[in-house]
Amino acid sequence: MMGRRGLWVVVLIGLGSMVSGAEAAEEVVWRLWPGEPPDEKQKVGPERYLEGKPGQSEIKRLTDVGTPTVTIYPPPPEKHTGCAVLVAPGGGYNILAIEHEGTQVCAWLNSLGITAALLKYRVPKRPGQTPENLAMIQDAQRAMALLRSRAAELRIDPQRIGMIGFSAGGNLTAWTCLADKRFYPPQDEHDRASSRPDFALLIYPAWLVDAQGQLKPEFRPDKSSPPMFFVHSSDDPISSESSVALYLALKKHGVPAEVHVYASGGHGYGMRKVPHPCASWPQRAAEWLHSRGYLTPATPTKK
Repeated sequence: MMGRRGLWVVVLIGLGSMVSGAEAAEEVVWRLWPGEPPDEKQKVGPERYLEGKPGQSEIKRLTDVGTPTVTIYPPPPEKHTGCAVLVAPGGGYNILAIEHEGTQVCAWLNSLGITAALLKYRVPKRPGQTPENLAMIQDAQRAMALLRSRAAELRIDPQRIGMIGFSAGGNLTAWTCLADKRFYPPQDEHDRASSRPDFALLIYPAWLVDAQGQLKPEFRPDKSSPPMFFVHSSDDPISSESSVALYLALKKHGVPAEVHVYASGGHGYGMRKVPHPCASWPQRAAEWLHSRGYLTPATPTKK
């Protein structure tokens, strides 16, 4: 847990020791809020990792996050595309699956030449908030505004900043893409920038539909909604109807979208190499990103 005081916290440490398979680079950690996060009624922390229960997968489960941050992972200079993606791990809004849906995702994005920004949003859910994931929406919107307002500093294109989310993080990605307002009052000059992603990848997103399989009212796309890419498995206990319903709604409004529903794979695989067809989703996602032009450098490289 970071214990530094001040409006912003910037930490420079080696990426190679944190992200398996990543090329050596520097990561930069930004504290999201210039003071206390909005609408906080109680102190949460210190951050801690939860022990897995018998039968659970061996994954890192971070909880009690009271100081939300975004960690910037730049790609190797020779691969730099100018595109950036905010990464939202899942965890049921109770924990963050910070590794296989977080740092490992950042390493994969870096391999494509994308600047990755890992969102460590507040968990668990705060009691008495409406919507119940208000703290998380605020953190995601603020992170997007920061990335866009500081695009020149990061050498990224402010019109090619996307978001990828897994499970609850996929739910959060849908909120961030489709919200019709900002869920917090402006904090500073950074909030003059848009908090909406330019595109999104939703990997087994949770809770987008009601008990009847209908898209919930908070997820109503229109023709201005960002392009989206979806991944789900048919045997996922968090129904693939979430991905399909939002895909169909986007298609109705002429918004570019692509959906992959695999025969098997269950839920929560993230970047793990599971023995199911869904393990190929990163390749399909890379193809989609390339086809949409997000992996093409914004300006030609000078010779």
